[in-house]
Amino acid sequence: MLVHPQFDPVALQLGPIAIHWYGLMYLIGFGLVWLAGRWRINHGKTDLSLRDLEDIIFYGVLGVIAGGRLGYVLFYKPAEYLQNPIEIFYLWQGGMSFHGGLIGVLVVLFVLARQKGRTFLQLGDFIAPLIPLGLATGRLGNFINGELWGRPTDVPWGMVFPQLGDNIVRHPSQLYEMALEGILLFAVLWWFARKPRATGQVSALFLMGYGVFRFLAEYTREPDAFLGPVLGSLTMGQLLCLPMIALGLFIYFRASKPRPEQTP
Repeated sequence: MLVHPQFDPVALQLGPIAIHWYGLMYLIGFGLVWLAGRWRINHGKTDLSLRDLEDIIFYGVLGVIAGGRLGYVLFYKPAEYLQNPIEIFYLWQGGMSFHGGLIGVLVVLFVLARQKGRTFLQLGDFIAPLIPLGLATGRLGNFINGELWGRPTDVPWGMVFPQLGDNIVRHPSQLYEMALEGILLFAVLWWFARKPRATGQVSALFLMGYGVFRFLAEYTREPDAFLGPVLGSLTMGQLLCLPMIALGLFIYFRASKPRPEQTP
């Protein structure tokens, strides 16, 4: 049995300015995305420019924050925020949704694609292999904060989260998600994107990969106390993954079909 270290949520205090671990993880994640994107540009994996990458990251950050917050509000606590709409802007109280953040990024990519004379899927194929780097650091931030803990377990690496005060051994589900949605998904996409692929296939693999990994990881993650399972034993996170997987399959196989001009 392991015990969560109960890290101080503040990584660095500079006078009145407190730098929290979670914010630092976001910063590191976007930094890794920039480095990996620059590598892809310098090694001829795309004809996009460094300026294009910086635009995607800058506006992507806004999409993640706005979409993530609104997704949490709409998917998880619509009634509560309807009664107190001003609290939607209380970001320091926590409450972000990956699926909402993804929608925010998709909107950003759609707008940027039109501005840059590209297709939506061209930009998606470029950025998709990089996103898991940000997901990995985000899940590490969840672990450091001791939040989004797992369900009770008897596995040898189970962990007690003293901040819960229940002394129950739980799955360190944050680390599972970091490994699956972050490290493993990055490795798969980076390998897949090393060679030219039909436009849309890399984006599709991201949607399918994340959807499957998150769906599986949710079985070890404690459902939100205020929500619980929402359909049988399925959680909201699992339900939101199903359309991701379906859309990924549709895009992948549609991209695999030869174009009319390619038909003998």
